[in-house]
Amino acid sequence: MRPKNQSGVSQFLLRGLPIWPEQQGAFFVLFLGIYLTTVLGNLLLILLIRLDARLHTPMYFFLSHLAFSDISFSSVTVPKMLTDMQTHDHAIPYAGCVTQMYFFLFFAALDNFLLTSMAYDWYVAIFQPLHYITFMREELCILLVAGSWLLSCATALSHTLLLAQLSFCGDTTIPHFFCDLGALLKLSCSDTSLDELLIFTVGVTVTMLSIICILISYGHIGATILKVPSTKGICKALSTCGSHLSVVSLYYGAIFGQYLF
Repeated sequence: MRPKNQSGVSQFLLRGLPIWPEQQGAFFVLFLGIYLTTVLGNLLLILLIRLDARLHTPMYFFLSHLAFSDISFSSVTVPKMLTDMQTHDHAIPYAGCVTQMYFFLFFAALDNFLLTSMAYDWYVAIFQPLHYITFMREELCILLVAGSWLLSCATALSHTLLLAQLSFCGDTTIPHFFCDLGALLKLSCSDTSLDELLIFTVGVTVTMLSIICILISYGHIGATILKVPSTKGICKALSTCGSHLSVVSLYYGAIFGQYLF
């Protein structure tokens, strides 16, 4: 392969999912259905929040941004995977691979920060209901979302800039269906110690601090719920934050399942 840039390669090959050829059609329909459901469901959610004035509250403001992030997060990897399954052309240009990795990291971090902001919103709504409007002002909500976008950009950009300094030689096959940062570092023939240190530092700082903030919020929420004398009040509080807790469990459970273990 003739070098075309400082990386030493012009393209990578995505191995894709371990699916037998005769099962490609069935899995293509399955993943396409899941992807379209994700996109259409989140688009309808955003549209409903925009059109219904009763939903113009901090909770739904964060939820609309989370829905947009989920659409974008899925669109970074799934369309390419579906195209590869149909065309059997698993090549992806070097620039396209780096771009995909950047946006994957960006929207993954954005989900992380938005979930943390929503946990704080639930905490204020349950722990300080009488002062909720005072605490969760429109300016604060905008600041939390803007901060989430900026921090996500900085996180993804730091990894991308370091990756751009690496050289790749030899095998360029990525054992994944998208350009994952960890898989790319394993293919590099440069020293990746700085990249690995950044992954560990940012991972601990961003992910663990967010988890700690969420756990602290839910700790206070749990303590408040236990003080509620009526069963109706407990059920109302649990129904209020139950959906967010489910999303948090699925999100971080998937992260730990794939990257930690």
